[in-house]
Amino acid sequence: MTIKSKYLASLYDEHRSIAAVLHGMQYLVREMRERGTRIDPKVFRAMLYYLDVFPERMHHPKEEEHLFRRLRERSAEAADVLDELGREHTRGGQAIRDVEQDLVRLEAGGEREFPAFAAAVESFIDAYWAHMRREEQEVMPLAERALTPEDWAEIEAAWASNRDPIHGHQAEADYRKLFSRIVTIAPPPIGVGPG
Repeated sequence: MTIKSKYLASLYDEHRSIAAVLHGMQYLVREMRERGTRIDPKVFRAMLYYLDVFPERMHHPKEEEHLFRRLRERSAEAADVLDELGREHTRGGQAIRDVEQDLVRLEAGGEREFPAFAAAVESFIDAYWAHMRREEQEVMPLAERALTPEDWAEIEAAWASNRDPIHGHQAEADYRKLFSRIVTIAPPPIGVGPG
């Protein structure tokens, strides 16, 4: 496996981990809408916390510092999409805080707050998936064409220092515990918690 393909596999693995959490959030909202199932705030907060500590604090900064920086140096064609993705990275933490506030309103206000909560979650998830699609469908092909083997080696070395724990790579125990906690407390089919 080449350095480039190892890096791309790592990126896609991390995106799949993020997508799994997003699917879990979407499932909880759908269950409340269609079946009246109450959303357990501790499950939803654990999911938001994962999105905050892993993608926001590790994944996105690595993309910006290593992949995006190198790609900017090699391809003027990438500037617009990288600028937009950078703005989305900057807004990511606030987007999570906004969903957390909608969750607080749902907890305090009950069912009357659900439509606003559901709309906020769906908007957040749609934006997140669009962001990952742009990275995979626009940025990665540009990177594959523009970056040198030396660029890929530097990017892979930086990326390897902070792997996503969901896929069994080396990572801090706190992240493994967090994902395990989500699986333990989330109801099936998201996790193994109470159904």
